[in-house]
Amino acid sequence: MSATFTDPNGFLRQLFDTAVAAADPMKVVANHLPERPEGRLLVVGAGKASARMAEAVEAAYGPCDGFVITRYGYARPCQQIEIVEAAHPVPDQAGVDATLQLLERVKDLEPQDTVIALISGGGSSLLCAPVAGLTLEDKQAVNAALLASGAPISEMNAVRTQLSGVKGGGLAAACAPARVISLIISDVPGDDPAEIASGPTVASQSTPQKALDILNRWSVDVPDAVMTHLKTAGSGMTPQRRQYVNGEVHIIAAPSQSLQAAAEIARAAQSEVQLLGDALEGEARDLGAAQAQAALDIRAKMTAGDAPVLLLSGGECTVTRRGQGVGGPNAEFALSALQTLEGAEGIYAIACDTDGVDGAAEVAGACIGPETLAALPNGLAVARAALADNDAHTYFEKAAAQVVTGPTLTNVNDFRAFLILPPKA
Repeated sequence: MSATFTDPNGFLRQLFDTAVAAADPMKVVANHLPERPEGRLLVVGAGKASARMAEAVEAAYGPCDGFVITRYGYARPCQQIEIVEAAHPVPDQAGVDATLQLLERVKDLEPQDTVIALISGGGSSLLCAPVAGLTLEDKQAVNAALLASGAPISEMNAVRTQLSGVKGGGLAAACAPARVISLIISDVPGDDPAEIASGPTVASQSTPQKALDILNRWSVDVPDAVMTHLKTAGSGMTPQRRQYVNGEVHIIAAPSQSLQAAAEIARAAQSEVQLLGDALEGEARDLGAAQAQAALDIRAKMTAGDAPVLLLSGGECTVTRRGQGVGGPNAEFALSALQTLEGAEGIYAIACDTDGVDGAAEVAGACIGPETLAALPNGLAVARAALADNDAHTYFEKAAAQVVTGPTLTNVNDFRAFLILPPKA
């Protein structure tokens, strides 16, 4: 067996780092830029990767007029594009103020002008412009309730779109009649541009009734003003927002590309790779247990001399908040897997968010192995209690199993891998 596998946790971390690097805006933005347009060029954007994307635009074009909103701690030095930071995953007043400034920048554009819109995950909270009758506090309450509900990201964004003046094509409509070129880094299963950051430059198929159905299905408690708006909003979209001309959309990085980059490293190390999919969704603890059981089944059939097996997957897990702990979907996935594995020999796993933030914590996720349960006294019992309290980050912090990257400046959703080693001869 390759010496690479003498450090399984280090190998898994290498795969994660490779996946993140494959989606670095400095590597992917320039390939999708046209020749610098003649006439007025304005760069706008929102998302956790948007500041790095703006940096990449100026690396290709030189100084540009522009305004971009990113998460606190995710700003990058740009030559001329103004970078403003705001809160994620729950919006704050800084996000509201920044969104108003962005909309002011795109006023009075002409047909000969060009707007390059840099969109990535996180833009749903960073672009915050409540529709008439709603307040920032209303939006904050809705976001917090949706995040705790277990609803998939596509349904969260369908609700957010109906409460916003800028989502669901609202930004593109505000830019009309200028040409709008959207460069998008995908963090959603299926890479639908209408769902990424709630589609500020892409017309939405969401309706007020769909939003109401989602809130009812997931038992999401929202302020009265939100329910009143949805029940009286009519179609929810003007013809201008439903469609606009002079626009083009490009997905420049996606989870599938990052998984393939990691798979290439694993195959080069003589590992068998099984790609489980780049768009897996569901309750984090359920998916973690299921994939851990699949790893156990594979290990049970292996003999000495077999090639290691790597299970790779992406997508976006969700967490239905039951307790009061500190966790996130990747850490909860890993904690559930840890319990299912019960210290089984030869099986290691990593589950991290490629943006470096799992839930609301400044932690990417966790990396586990046979030794992880043994790191704490009564490790299995403590793990079960932590999972019941949605307290995965606290557990892995105590077990020294957290993966902490800091801002990665990109965002192509979750990265999950199980490394299964054969028995020793």
